[in-house]
Amino acid sequence: DEVNTRLNAIILLGDRNALLEEASKADKNKRKGWLHGIPIAVKDTSNVEGILTTMGGSPFTKDAPPPLRSDPFVQRLIDAGAIVIGKTNTPESALGSHTFNREWGTTLNPYNASLSSGGSSGGAAVAVASRILAVADGSDMMGSLRNPSGWNNIYSIRPTAGILDERENIGLNRNPLDYPISTVGPIGRTVEDIAQYLETMVGDKKKFSVSDLSKISQKSFRVAWLGDWNGYYPFEDGILTLCRSALGEMDKIIIDDIQDAYFDGKKLWESWKAIRSAVLSSTMVGMYGLESVRDLKSTIRPELKWEIEKGMALCDKQLKEAQQSAEKWSKILETSVFSEYDAILMPSAQTWPFPAEWEYPKAIAGIDMDTYHRWMEITVPVSLAGLPCVTVPAGFGDNGLPMGIQIAGRRHDDIRILKIAQMYHKATFWPKKHPPHS
Repeated sequence: DEVNTRLNAIILLGDRNALLEEASKADKNKRKGWLHGIPIAVKDTSNVEGILTTMGGSPFTKDAPPPLRSDPFVQRLIDAGAIVIGKTNTPESALGSHTFNREWGTTLNPYNASLSSGGSSGGAAVAVASRILAVADGSDMMGSLRNPSGWNNIYSIRPTAGILDERENIGLNRNPLDYPISTVGPIGRTVEDIAQYLETMVGDKKKFSVSDLSKISQKSFRVAWLGDWNGYYPFEDGILTLCRSALGEMDKIIIDDIQDAYFDGKKLWESWKAIRSAVLSSTMVGMYGLESVRDLKSTIRPELKWEIEKGMALCDKQLKEAQQSAEKWSKILETSVFSEYDAILMPSAQTWPFPAEWEYPKAIAGIDMDTYHRWMEITVPVSLAGLPCVTVPAGFGDNGLPMGIQIAGRRHDDIRILKIAQMYHKATFWPKKHPPHS
């Protein structure tokens, strides 16, 4: 309680006596599964039967009653024995990579409580990093699992987009791609934990089975370090150096430093912006109705209003052009990248954790950010192609702050990148060696 009060990771906490009674019953009853009696909290974008889903205090959910049933992946966790104690904090409508909102407040970084925890799965990451929870779920459209896990010295996996059958697929009527651009996924302090949690979330061992980790006979791996994309992505001082040096811990990993970008970063960005806005706007309309979206525009976050208006203004031709760029990038990955490499690697963020009172960084390394989310552009190559991506801790900079590394692989090759991450984890043990002091 004391840690959560200071860091604000978990919201909508259940009644203490009722939860203790549920735990007592679990002790007495037959074991349901590997999560039997373990407390979890679900990101406040997913439904848990009987607990409000506020979407980070969104005006769209103000008068909504508690859901009558849990989302499929949540129900699978409960069926495995988990006890849901509440929700984890997220920005309004899970927008942006800094966890703050008007309803529930700001989630703070356990390594420095004056700084951002990242987002939008910031509540989940802080709950796991600060040992409130052992493992948690989050979601990721544009780094919402990757940024907070990197900034909190823990692990996450953004699984191959589409292997989970969840609610965020509502808005896909305007998604020109063959897979969703957002997916839920787990956060934990070990690779084994996130792999096991993912298996339970997926619920289909033909799609993902943690036992496949031990079946990979490959003894060495070849990976491509993409760094700053040949100078395209700006970074704050120390991030690239820390992340690249951390790769020296990866035994039996051959690392090639790629000097030339595989694809025009600006084209990736323009494609992503268009598709993201189209999906967000159609999702809002699909979930809440066009009339509600129009009526509440003046009360929602300006950034969401911008996304909705931009998405609604997109014509089919513009969306088609965005689709073509995304498909070209995916083809290059398949024919020129993953034909040679087992994974591509990049930092998980372009900035260190910033002051909690900021909304977002306005500039990086002297370069102005022209949108509220451009400071997380380094996550776009993965998101646009729907790739699976494990984020691993890179260690700590001279400023004492944590950072992460993205390890991304070809679609449906989640197990291989988890294997690489597992090898890295066994060589470093960052979460165990450097827990937060708070």
